[in-house]
Amino acid sequence: FSLAPTLGNTHLLTSPPATIVSRASLYIGLPSQIPPGSASPGHIGVPPVRILLALSMPRATSAQTPPAPFLPPSPSPAPHFVNLTDLLSVAGPFDTFLDYLLQTQVIDTFQNQVNNTKQGITVFVPKDSAFASLKKSDLGNLTRDQLKTLFLYHAFPKYYSLSDFKNLSDSNPVSTFAGGQYTLNVTDASGLVHIVSNWANPKITSSVYSTAPVAVYEIDRVLLPSAIFSTEPALAPAPAPAPETKTPSDLAPAQSGLASAPKSSESSTGDATSYTTAFRRLDRMVLILSATMMLIV
Repeated sequence: FSLAPTLGNTHLLTSPPATIVSRASLYIGLPSQIPPGSASPGHIGVPPVRILLALSMPRATSAQTPPAPFLPPSPSPAPHFVNLTDLLSVAGPFDTFLDYLLQTQVIDTFQNQVNNTKQGITVFVPKDSAFASLKKSDLGNLTRDQLKTLFLYHAFPKYYSLSDFKNLSDSNPVSTFAGGQYTLNVTDASGLVHIVSNWANPKITSSVYSTAPVAVYEIDRVLLPSAIFSTEPALAPAPAPAPETKTPSDLAPAQSGLASAPKSSESSTGDATSYTTAFRRLDRMVLILSATMMLIV
């Protein structure tokens, strides 16, 4: 601090340069050369040397709430994707169809369509019994590429609900994942939907799953394109009916009748033998009685 000269004997005590919010003046009375009785206004008691003491007071600041830390927005939840392998595993019986999808890796093409596109997918799944109606050679003689094309032929690269098929029938033919000439026709007659291929005309028998972007429909026959099968594949012969078997209860009366016949014959033979024996005994008694009478006479 330093004393700054002012008017008269008054000195101002100042502080070094600083941010000063308020100043307080302190007057300190000191003896001076002024004669008594000549006190000037502002002095108390003896005439003082007026010193103005300026004190620097700390700045009064209002309490401030610290700004909230910046938080990045929470990420949106990952979209839920339908796992086609799991769906076909539990919704069957589609074991044969699923085995072929895994074998040819067509399942990867279908799943990629579900996960990474907005168009979705529509799959037509033959039941196991539909494959059983074909000869093993019908599919067994196909190359790997032909098998892959055949099962790509069983799906549209877009989601269609059952109600969409009515309008879709006006847009025939409809492209499949196999592309090119591998198209299908759709017919809708009062809600009965058929998926028409060259050698098969299966109908949709049930809706397995239908929530965008995935639709899976059960069909009762395998779709057979003429580009793979130049002639209509022969169907497997129908299994011969099982021979009719009789239950033991059905056979019991016949066995009982057969057993009773010999028993009846044996009974009649026994009766005849007993009659003959009795007759012979009677004859002997008569002879004995006649001989005794002759001796008496």
